[in-house]
Amino acid sequence: MRFCLVMVEYSRHTLPNGLRVLLHRDATTPLVTVNMLYQAGSRDERPDRTGFAHLFEHLMLGGTRRHPDFDAELDALAGESNAFTTADYTNYYMTLPADGLEQALALEADRMTGDWAIEGEHWRVLDVQKKVVTEEYHQRYMNQPYGDDWLLLRPLCYKVHPYRWCTIGADIRHVQESTLADVRDFFARYYRPDNAILCVAGNLDEEETLRMVEREFGAVIRNEELGIRNGARRYPAEPEQKEARLLEVRRDVPNAAFYMAWVMCDRYTPDFYAYDTLSDVLASGHSSRLYRRMVQDEGLLTEVNAFITGDLGPGLFVVNGKLRPGVDYAAASAAVRDELDRLAAEPLPDRELEKVANRFENTFVYSQYKASDRAYSLCYYEMAGDVELANREPERYRALRAADLQRVAAALTPQRCNTLRVTPSDGTPVAPAGDSPDAGVAQEPKMETDI
Repeated sequence: MRFCLVMVEYSRHTLPNGLRVLLHRDATTPLVTVNMLYQAGSRDERPDRTGFAHLFEHLMLGGTRRHPDFDAELDALAGESNAFTTADYTNYYMTLPADGLEQALALEADRMTGDWAIEGEHWRVLDVQKKVVTEEYHQRYMNQPYGDDWLLLRPLCYKVHPYRWCTIGADIRHVQESTLADVRDFFARYYRPDNAILCVAGNLDEEETLRMVEREFGAVIRNEELGIRNGARRYPAEPEQKEARLLEVRRDVPNAAFYMAWVMCDRYTPDFYAYDTLSDVLASGHSSRLYRRMVQDEGLLTEVNAFITGDLGPGLFVVNGKLRPGVDYAAASAAVRDELDRLAAEPLPDRELEKVANRFENTFVYSQYKASDRAYSLCYYEMAGDVELANREPERYRALRAADLQRVAAALTPQRCNTLRVTPSDGTPVAPAGDSPDAGVAQEPKMETDI
């Protein structure tokens, strides 16, 4: 089965100050979306000042001196806005009726100037947002079942790369102790026109919209004081892992859970698509291999997932599940290991490979259903180095062969596996004493788990 891909037409421009601009016209909607992506994520933070990219998301939504209440101004235009932070970038977007586009661009450009409402009489805004982020940390990570799993898993998998901490930060005290000088420095480094990508999508006149963009953003000065330019950043290379790692913790959770994770390739490598497809083969839908075996047939788990983190740099390939009562970790990890070994040894049938490619193409089509979705997609692929992937990425999956999946499955070796086990704190035994996820493989000493 093939899905009808609707080509996303766009024009691409670069202002003299380095701001990359993408325009996409969709006359079928009365709305426009202004999407601004800054190449500033948690991987760009200093190890002693983590959580700043996410803190800045909160600060930037707080407004500027000229526009201290963004939400109120957008409400008056019948619009809405939001933002999110990842390890690689921070994305801001506004959607509103097309006749409010010029005002929306003025708001977004004013945010880029750095004249935000956190200084002078507004200095308390920084303290307020630090408290908001701290509360989010407790609510989302510490006060719900399995909430801190990623706070534990990332430093287990990465030893030197900045992916070793979550977007919330490695230590919430880094945010709590941040100063105005700290946030000024982060802004100067990353919130610059030559480190940003703007897409305007929806019911617009492209020529007039480009004139608006040039008028509003053209005066924002490129900040090269620190010599940081697009593509010039270097991140520490993660050393090759030669021994398996195991971390066991007890938490107030209803079911025992496990994560098996491997550091994989980056987003720019062809094997990225093979790893993504392999994760779907293992655990996407009720007909996937791990679901059929571990949930339906053998009754080892109540649920199972396999996925990649999708980072621009060396991401993670992860298998995780929740154990049924009475099942030990050894049985679960052995079943995962067996399926990986089988996929490395036996070519995947063409029909199974095509099914996964169809599923991706279906998801891809629906992910670009709205003009706002296409605005984000164009910014993302421009950042990833090839904006045309907004139209062509399904072809990368169609081009995969069974040998590609065999190759990446073989790379997920026991020696490169990082295993996190989360056992209910009520003392219920799950794994026999001395159990190991991969027998005979040396393990690191247990890690400190206090957050």
